[in-house]
Amino acid sequence: VLDLLEEVTPLSPEKPSADSAVTGKTIVFTGTLVTQSRAEAKAQAERLGAKVAGSVSGKTDFVVVGADAGSKAKKAESLGVPILSEDEWQKLVSAEG
Repeated sequence: VLDLLEEVTPLSPEKPSADSAVTGKTIVFTGTLVTQSRAEAKAQAERLGAKVAGSVSGKTDFVVVGADAGSKAKKAESLGVPILSEDEWQKLVSAEG
């Protein structure tokens, strides 16, 4: 391990942006995203201080829908949770990260 540390410099963990539009929000991604993978979208959201959930509930702040979104989008609609397209999500976070 010490030999490895002589060769590389570990990076500090990124801290969430304090003034992000999604800080403290719960986000659910559903469907097939075009501009990035779901893992990339999740990492982006978490880097901006959001919590990414796997299912929609009354505590969900936004559902980001890609192509072929199914039951999660329908549940968000029935609960009155705001639904964002992938483009709307990118516009929301584009200035953030």
